[in-house]
Amino acid sequence: MPNAFPSIELEMLNYGGEDRNPAIQTFGRRFFSDQTVTELLVELLLVVVSQKRIRGDTFSDVLPSFEILHNWPPNNRNPRYASSLEYAPKARLNLKLFSFLGASKLETRHETHRNHYVDLLNRLRGAIKITGTSDKDDVLRTLENLFLGFQGVGGQRTWCAQAMLPISKSVIASETIWNETEANRTPVNEWGDVISYFKKYFSVNRHRFMARGGELLYLQLCNALRQDSLQIKDWADKSDIGLNEKEIDPAKLYMALSIVFSDLMNACPKTIEKLAEFIDSGVDSETSRRTDADETGNNRFTNCGWCPEESWQEGYLFAVEILRLCSAQIDPMEKFELLELLCAMQVLRSLCAQSARKMEWKNAQKTISEPLGYLIAISDPDGTHKALKQISRRSVSTCERMIYQAIRHPQVKMNVDEQQRLDIAHGRRPQNIYAEADSRYGYKYFLSMCKRIGMIIPRRGKGTRFVINEKILRLLILTVMRPGQRITYETFKRLAMVHYGMMFDDRGISLASEWSGGPTILTLGGNADAWLLEMLDAAGVLIRLSDSCTLVVNPSDGIGEAR
Repeated sequence: MPNAFPSIELEMLNYGGEDRNPAIQTFGRRFFSDQTVTELLVELLLVVVSQKRIRGDTFSDVLPSFEILHNWPPNNRNPRYASSLEYAPKARLNLKLFSFLGASKLETRHETHRNHYVDLLNRLRGAIKITGTSDKDDVLRTLENLFLGFQGVGGQRTWCAQAMLPISKSVIASETIWNETEANRTPVNEWGDVISYFKKYFSVNRHRFMARGGELLYLQLCNALRQDSLQIKDWADKSDIGLNEKEIDPAKLYMALSIVFSDLMNACPKTIEKLAEFIDSGVDSETSRRTDADETGNNRFTNCGWCPEESWQEGYLFAVEILRLCSAQIDPMEKFELLELLCAMQVLRSLCAQSARKMEWKNAQKTISEPLGYLIAISDPDGTHKALKQISRRSVSTCERMIYQAIRHPQVKMNVDEQQRLDIAHGRRPQNIYAEADSRYGYKYFLSMCKRIGMIIPRRGKGTRFVINEKILRLLILTVMRPGQRITYETFKRLAMVHYGMMFDDRGISLASEWSGGPTILTLGGNADAWLLEMLDAAGVLIRLSDSCTLVVNPSDGIGEAR
């Protein structure tokens, strides 16, 4: 069992407790298959922009203070979650209703929702001042289409369960699910009654779509930044990650991350921010007041989960990569798309690296796979290299098997057996807990996430293998190098291995084969990575100085002191 960060009491032996699941016991609370790639980023930024507190100490900064990170309070007082991180997300029901009700399914529109929508339109219409021949209804339709254009995910869901792209802190909202069953059981006719009994008619803590994955990523950042600076330097030197002075110092990285997160959330035009705030609370402050507060009138806080304390290495890589990506001067919408992809890559890295720690690899396998503990063979997208395809398929199978076995570690298995024993003792029917763990949290989730981002093909059928597409290559360029940096092609491949475990050339594929339990490959013809050179060349980031020296350049300029 990994040590939990923060050191909260795990909900493990309680029937239905989240931490009963063996995958959660291994990877933290929690990475879950129902959470989309977009919602990983939305939830991460939701924690970033929300008011937060730790044991009653409230703050609105991006991250807890550096002092708190290094002196996180232990779990030795009541209430039980005294040492956990809590945050107060905003529901933004008016903004969601205005933006998404018209595009939602008819059967999901409750009468009170429709009535309040009409009331909201009337209030907005009354607040609009127009000179000339323009029509107020045209303005409203334009605004509605504007915010509908920021729809990020959930088009098939009820309007309130949808999420916007996190382009601004003014549009980032918590998961809110309409309790249709309760509305049928206890009919309600007025919107005022709905928000007066907000937690009765809406669920905000189911974590069905905002499933805690973003919370876990945020905790990984906190866990990484609290590590001793000498430990970070020793690890970075041994791994040869190529960090600069700012990146290798946790205190400087902490300050830099705080700045780039703030800049990211303030990059949206102020006009859109003001419009979003006005629609959500400017013409109807009562809805936002009642939905963002608890029964006592204070902000409604929700508890974050936990991450494995030992996962700080991949957390530190994630922090460095966020800094480099956010420091790049690229199109803002592309930046958000790549941040989504980076969150997905961090989930995959976390599953594999934590599983590798639980495995008792042979010394040779452990040595060649440092620092992450795993290697994956990336095959050519066209699949023309047959030997490479076979090795890459073995890589996929080995990663599956590694994750499968990790959640069956003897300590975890003992906990599961104890839970089953308690269920029987209390007259409860034992659950097939491993089937769900494999499907929604474990190796099947790993496969589905890889397929979502295009890192495994084919999406259906046999013969799945690892590949990268243009978008993943773009992410590699912007994260394994600093903005404007130039490195040799060989260094680029080594850094891709250090950051993501990816292997491309003959020697790397041979090591990946050996790590997967296959034979040591003497040669693959010397052209296993020819396709990668072509992709880099097509992307315009390759500089051929001579037959023996090729450079890869990060074409993005840095912001401020990013270099």
